[in-house]
This record gives sequence, C-alpha cells and structure tokens, in this order.
Amino acid sequence: MFSLQMRMWLLLGTLFAIIYAVIVMAGTYLGVGNFHFYLMISLVMMFIQYMIGPKVVEWSMRVRYIKREENPYLYDIIEDQAKKAGIPMPRVCVAEVAIPNAFAFGRSQRDGRVCVTQGVMQLLSEEELRAVIGHEITHLRNRDVLTITLLSVIPIVMYRLAWHFLYYGGGRRNDRGNNTALLGFVAFLFYFITNLLVLYASRIREYFADRGSIQLGNQPAALASALYKLVYGSARLGKDSLKEAEGLKAFFMNDPSRALEEIRELSQLDLDRSGTIDTDELILLRSKKLQLSFGDRLLEALSTHPNMLKRIQQLSQYNG
Repeated sequence: MFSLQMRMWLLLGTLFAIIYAVIVMAGTYLGVGNFHFYLMISLVMMFIQYMIGPKVVEWSMRVRYIKREENPYLYDIIEDQAKKAGIPMPRVCVAEVAIPNAFAFGRSQRDGRVCVTQGVMQLLSEEELRAVIGHEITHLRNRDVLTITLLSVIPIVMYRLAWHFLYYGGGRRNDRGNNTALLGFVAFLFYFITNLLVLYASRIREYFADRGSIQLGNQPAALASALYKLVYGSARLGKDSLKEAEGLKAFFMNDPSRALEEIRELSQLDLDRSGTIDTDELILLRSKKLQLSFGDRLLEALSTHPNMLKRIQQLSQYNG
C-alpha cells in the first residue's frame, strides 16, 4: 500500500508543478492582474460547487434522510463503522433510484452523509453491506470530497486560460498573437492532462477507501462479493435507469455504465457459480496475471473508478 501512497504524493506534486509552470507562463503573457482575475473566477466557481454540492446530490438522487427508528438495521451498521473510523456519526439517508449502490457526500466530516439506494440492502448480506459502508465511511474520514474538489480547480484554471488565449488573446489586436495562440494550445493540452490526473487521483482514492474498509475490520472477500453483486445489479438494469445517475456516478462504489463489460470479467472469478466471491476464490486471484486489453486500459484512464478486476485483485492482497 506504500506504493499507492507514493503514487498519490507524486500525483499531487505533478499537478502542482503543472499549475506553477502555467502561472509563470501566464504571468509573462497575461500580466499579473489578468491572471489573478481568471484564477479568482475559478476559485469562486470551485467554492460555489463545494458549497452547493450536497444540495445538488440530494436533488439529483432524490435523497431522503431517515432516523434510527425508520431503519435501525442500516443505522446501526453506519454508526458502528463511524465509531471504528473515529469520525462523527454521519446523517443516514436513502436515495430513491433503481441502481443498487451506496455513496457518501458532504462538505466535511461533521457534515458527512452516508446514503444507500433502494434495493441495495436486499442485494447484499449484512457482512457485505458492512464492508460497503466501511468504504463510504473511509471516504468521509479521508476527506475525499474536499480533496477531489480542490484538485478539480486545476483543470478549470487550465481550461479558462486556454479559452482566453485562443479566443481573446491573439489575432491582429496583439503583437504577440502567435505566441499567445501557442500558449493557448499549451494550456489546453495541460487541461487535458490535468483532467486525466484528477481522474487518476479519484481512482487512487477508491483504492484507499477499499483498504480503509478492511482496516475497520471488514473482510476482503465480503467487499469483493459486494462489488461483484453491485456490478451484477447494475448490469440487469435498463439504459434509462443507468442514465438517471450518469452525472453522479463518481460518488458510487462502482461505475454503473461499465457494468455490462465488468460482469463478463467478474463472472470468471465466481468459480462455484454461487453469486459471491469467497476467500478461496480471492486467494486464487492474488497470483493471477491480469490480461487487460488496450480498450480496458483506455476506459479506465477516462474513468473515476479503477478497473474492477484490478480493484478486486488489490483486495486479494489484504487476505491474511
């Protein structure tokens, strides 16, 4: 897991090295005042996104908050995992969408909310649900919403600089038009690169949340089985059901839009066709060399979630 931590630090270093380089170039061609204007606009947008984010999630996912007496089973599991993680008890809620899944959101640990969608509790066993909740609680403990929100401002800055240089900074009005246009293309290239790096950061946070669930006492096989079932549940749904949460799939345990492809891969792990992945099946995966196609690698690079086979193989490393 040290390698994951190292990758995260290297990623952060790369992102901030890029933004520093662009600050220097922008300061040279734009002037400090203009650059500060675009930076401030991006920061304001990020702040607004951060502040209204929970309300957007509530509205989009049709979230309903519940009290202990409405669902003591779910409430007790979330309370248990939050205590083990050492964070304040999050608000408990249910989302009225068909996709079986769970997610966490909120501006901080004290503002944390853990939500399950309708049907997920019928799909998962208690041990599996506990492992899933542990994953979401870890997102809150690690302040992942804040981390990804802060990192996301970098592509926003790149995009706005590229837009300015390409459409407002060149032409006959500017003696340095050619240089300005070139800087615009460079900023657009950096926008694309930093977007990929932020997606990569999101995937690393998923690995950390998986590890965090195991550290809270949940079994790797239980989390692997839960992921398998969530993919299967999403694969059974129609396209209309999947589309209703398209814009918020980054919050989910898995990417529902990739469920059909993933279920074909994951079914190979379920050797006894029990519908679950047990400890023995997980151990067999530990030493298996995964063969991922170029298309699989490309889809992963453009996704907020890791390739599911790779993710479950990482879980196999935590098996005693």
